[in-house]
Amino acid sequence: MSTPHALRAQIASLVRDYYREQFSRRPFDPATDLVHYAGRVFDDEELCNLIDASLDFFLTANRYAERFEAEFADYLGLSDALLVNSGSSANLVALTTLTSPKLGDRRLKPGDEVVTVAAGFPTTLAPILQNNLAPVFVDVRLGDYNADPDHLKQAIGPRTRAIMMAHTLGVPFDLDVVTELARKHDLWVIEDNCDALGSRYRGRLTGTFGHLATVSFYPAHHITLGEGGAVVTNDETLARIARSFRDWGRDCYCAGGENNTCGTRFSQQFGTLPRGFDHKYVYSHIGYNLKVTDMQAAIGCAQLRKLDAFVAARRANFDRLRSALEPYEDRLVLPTATPHAEPSWFGFAISVREGAGFNRAEIVKFLEANRIETRSLFAGNLLRHPAFEQIPRRVVAGLVNTDFVMNNTFFVGVYPGLDTARLDYMASVFGRFMGGERVSGGPV
Repeated sequence: MSTPHALRAQIASLVRDYYREQFSRRPFDPATDLVHYAGRVFDDEELCNLIDASLDFFLTANRYAERFEAEFADYLGLSDALLVNSGSSANLVALTTLTSPKLGDRRLKPGDEVVTVAAGFPTTLAPILQNNLAPVFVDVRLGDYNADPDHLKQAIGPRTRAIMMAHTLGVPFDLDVVTELARKHDLWVIEDNCDALGSRYRGRLTGTFGHLATVSFYPAHHITLGEGGAVVTNDETLARIARSFRDWGRDCYCAGGENNTCGTRFSQQFGTLPRGFDHKYVYSHIGYNLKVTDMQAAIGCAQLRKLDAFVAARRANFDRLRSALEPYEDRLVLPTATPHAEPSWFGFAISVREGAGFNRAEIVKFLEANRIETRSLFAGNLLRHPAFEQIPRRVVAGLVNTDFVMNNTFFVGVYPGLDTARLDYMASVFGRFMGGERVSGGPV
């Protein structure tokens, strides 16, 4: 008679066979194949972990989630990593954590200012508004597309309490300036590290400088759980508050399956509840349920082991593409890293210079017509979108470069799924366009 253990081993063997048959890569055909800007890169280990977790049929967060949180925190050298269901939820949880009454006078209150950029993704800005805080916008520099350090210094006012920004496309923002401003003005710092996992600044991993940081595990990002994200911190108080907001707002911090971690489950007083009310059902925050499933975490455990190789591949792909495009720098602004930074590149940003003889629409149309995926640098200028046009805000020194990004900037991929054949094809298509070839007719 087969045992469950033997059956699991047999299933895993079949899953590996299935992977080889279903997902083995065929040679790149430039006549038919898309060159994606991003995508999931995986092998049979992710599939085996996924099936293994499903056979437990625990469904919610369990052993794989606990393992991933511990291993991810170890990777970053931090005390805590909390899995959530998306990078956007991670941003919401991280910023909302700073509004907790448990932080006393340091809590963020409605009307407090948070410095950020408008040249970014909306879910870095949205939590500021959702918590009734006031965003302060600074312009970005061209090339690295991060906040202008001089504008950051000008942005600090009497009500400024926090800085929350993303490391754009994997390029760290000026952490020397940000950490010094935080120290001088007693500011909270949240690093949106969703596009920069594996990036370093002065040799130290991004996501480890702020009081809190966030990560996304969407398929386009450096590793994937499908949907998923994380809040990370080296502050146990902040971790406990963040976990509360993630887990319905409950005061209890017991791990799954545990019942009395604090040792006072039935002997505490909370609000006007009866003394001794079950601590597992006491709520100290107005929270959410933003957890992941164990099947997602199982995929992440396999992906995390590949992260260093993925980062190396992104850097090699970036270097190869930059070398191919350097002859066109008279017409294209090519991406650069901030000083002291080692980016884990998310994408390869390109801006069309004024007087180039063509515009962004023309080059993007040509690339897309030749099956090379492009993306805008996210929202361009968030303040010009319908959802954000009328929001309360303070803008520092104008957003000239942000508008330039909106009109002239796009990016292509450098993710590990791009091989030599695809990168060479990309270079050749760029070369054809820069040599004068164009697409005729209407939009692609």
